[in-house]
Amino acid sequence: MTAVTATSPGTGDGRKTGEGQQTGRGEPPGRGEQGSRGEQGSRGEQGSRGEQGSRGEQAGQVRQARGRLGSGDSAATGTKAPARGVARRHSVRAAGFLIALAALALVVMVSISVGARDIPPAVVWDALVSPADIDDHHVVRELRLPRTVMGLAVGAALGVAGALIQALARNPLADPGILGVNAGAAFSVAVGVGVFGVGSISGYIWFAFAGALIVTVAVYLIGAAGRGPADPVRLVLAGVALGAVMSGLTSAMVLLDPQAFDQMRNWNAGSFVGRNLDVVGPVLPFLAAGMVLAVLSARALNAVALGEDLAASLGANVTRTRVVVVIAVTLLAGGATAIAGPIVFVGLMIPHVARWIVGPDQRWILPYTVVLAPILMLSADILGRVLMRPGEVPVGIVTAFVGAPVLIVLIRRTKASGL
Repeated sequence: MTAVTATSPGTGDGRKTGEGQQTGRGEPPGRGEQGSRGEQGSRGEQGSRGEQGSRGEQAGQVRQARGRLGSGDSAATGTKAPARGVARRHSVRAAGFLIALAALALVVMVSISVGARDIPPAVVWDALVSPADIDDHHVVRELRLPRTVMGLAVGAALGVAGALIQALARNPLADPGILGVNAGAAFSVAVGVGVFGVGSISGYIWFAFAGALIVTVAVYLIGAAGRGPADPVRLVLAGVALGAVMSGLTSAMVLLDPQAFDQMRNWNAGSFVGRNLDVVGPVLPFLAAGMVLAVLSARALNAVALGEDLAASLGANVTRTRVVVVIAVTLLAGGATAIAGPIVFVGLMIPHVARWIVGPDQRWILPYTVVLAPILMLSADILGRVLMRPGEVPVGIVTAFVGAPVLIVLIRRTKASGL
């Protein structure tokens, strides 16, 4: 019987034999189904591996972040730095801190000695240790010593407030004024002078502090309005907007009664003239409370700087950290503004210098800022006294002229502007 050859419709190359068997180059149905199952299994395995890889990557980021928080190393390498390298890095930072303290002591001595007329260091020492009823001793104890103490307190407060707000907002160009603190304090003082007839420096303090506190609370409430908690971007935008409104209202009040506001001219320029320790005493508890909150927030700010999700993975309470930092900035910047008036660039520039020296670890940035900011403040005050003897230039004007070019140089360096 002759074998008949036919083309199978399913294969295009199949043959039908006399035994009725079908052969072909196409895969049998069973094998195709097995291939499909194999492909699905392969895809599922790949998806599982991808998911495991993503989780592993996140876990690696958390381990790297914990390494950064533990060692203060700015380079996240995923491996723990050798103990010897960490100890050496801490030793270098500690040595730099001691050098900064020595520089601060030198600037303090110069601040007490230099003014409308110079006083020898030996006379300054006698005035501090065994005061007598002579003019030089009176100048040292009643004028220059209180002024130096104010420079130390105001400089440290503004510097730490700047470091906190830059870390919270993750913005190297942020400063205490970005929350409207300075504008709120100035508007409150203007209300005190124009409406309540306040004419003394001691009266300015409480109005300035109350204005700074009220504006900061308003900024936080505006930033927290709507869905979700207050985030740094909304806080910054609310602070800038409310600060602009406060500045406009202050200018309007000054224009309405220029003579009444002539007496607050020195305060509004940022000056230590006419102030004594009686002005500083009532504000010191608020500054001390702000410093304590800043120290307690240092480690949490290191986590927040890595991003909110990663900070939460590390166990940091982001919302609580924001609230604590905003309170600390209000106490520090509000108290400093109440004492000396609005002074710019100190809280903006000094944290850059500290980060350039020690890296992004807030546990080192804050101590360095406490020392470096008073050095800048006192140096600007000394320069203002020397430039126009026997008169002087307000310290707020000097910091503006000195701080602007220095900041331009610093932000051109990657290490200085990185957070």
